[in-house]
Amino acid sequence: MKNFKKLYPVQILALFFIVVIIIGSFLLTMPISSSSGVMTNYLDALFTATSATSVTGLVTLDTGTYWSPFGTTVILMLIQIGGLGIMSFTTFGVLKYGNKISLYTSLLMKEALNVDEFQGMSRMIRYVIIFVVAVELLGMIFLSFVFVPKYGLFHGLYVSLFTSISAFCNAGFDIFGNFSSLTSYYSSAYVLIICMALIILGGIGFSVITEFIIYRYTKKISVTTKVVLVTTFFLVLIGAALYFIFEYDNPLTFQNMSLGNKVLNSIFSSVSPRTAGFNSIDLSGIRSGTVFLTCILMLIGGSPGSTAGGIKTTTFGVIILSIYHYIRNKNRTIVLGKEIPAKTINKAFIVSFVALFFISTFVILISMTNKDASFRSIVFEVFSAFNTVGLSLGLTSELNGLGKILIILAMYLGRVGTLTLIFAFTNKHDNSKKSSSIKHPEVKITVG
Repeated sequence: MKNFKKLYPVQILALFFIVVIIIGSFLLTMPISSSSGVMTNYLDALFTATSATSVTGLVTLDTGTYWSPFGTTVILMLIQIGGLGIMSFTTFGVLKYGNKISLYTSLLMKEALNVDEFQGMSRMIRYVIIFVVAVELLGMIFLSFVFVPKYGLFHGLYVSLFTSISAFCNAGFDIFGNFSSLTSYYSSAYVLIICMALIILGGIGFSVITEFIIYRYTKKISVTTKVVLVTTFFLVLIGAALYFIFEYDNPLTFQNMSLGNKVLNSIFSSVSPRTAGFNSIDLSGIRSGTVFLTCILMLIGGSPGSTAGGIKTTTFGVIILSIYHYIRNKNRTIVLGKEIPAKTINKAFIVSFVALFFISTFVILISMTNKDASFRSIVFEVFSAFNTVGLSLGLTSELNGLGKILIILAMYLGRVGTLTLIFAFTNKHDNSKKSSSIKHPEVKITVG
């Protein structure tokens, strides 16, 4: 235990996900986990466990037909654990017995929830857990009005619960069968709107949710929350407009839909790639422009402290603001009357560069190991895996062993975070104070 406490919070976070994935993979290999009652190939079980824990949604085996009720329940538990993170559960146990959260536990929670402030941490976690349970149960109730009549009472409620948790945790797993996701409900505004609401609530960030819950006491909305809301709104709006334009007359997707369904599916297609992984149209038929747009949305992802992946909306927002101010020849980046520190801007660019670097590396490696796969499918698959989205053009089940292992690594890196993982095993001591006292002469380097 003493050695465990010597580990840095980021190290524990990284190791925790490995432990959960390994336990989940062994449970999924058991005969009781498959609908046929046979043992599952370990690589496929590991792939599924990693995808569920990283709330990605990519699958090599059809979730609805291959896995037994026990297997899908294991997947559902992995999704919930991966979506909320270890500290939400640990903190719930601590709060239940009225104990205060230690500084060490707060550090772990800070890493797990990707928040910067310690103040009100225990209160935030309490609100988060209550909110998550309430939203997921409400989602199940609303969806049950559609799924219970179709599947019967008990199975209908289970499908409703599974879909609700998967949507809120931005996982994208479904148990409808035949890799169909929500394509059977492309014309159901009721189902798609409920799923979009769950996806947005899960991907908008726990700190944002908490601010609105306690607003009546604080009467304050932070700049971060405002940036999250504005960025999210414009991403959904612009994304939906572009989906509508690109796919409007595509005979493989939108052409035969009514105008209302085209608008509905354009909005859903804009919301879901920001790491939810559900699709209401057949992605194998989308155009190249739509593929590129989807990759951009997958890269941006959701917001900090949420169940979503990607570089995050705030990172994207800071980059856009800094570029805008640079073009206007401004030395400082201002948002809502406040200056964004240079350190934050640097981190935003570094996070984005590192993400693109790893994505490029995985694209090259998978292209080398799966030479018959199309480049378009590989790029889409890697963007989806690394940003924990779960959308696919059909490549996942066709990957060879090495390809599956590479996607497993991409999903794990995307969930834990590349910078988190790098700091976890390389940044043993904080030398910021030591280095900040050293002054070096400036040098001018021509760039651009």
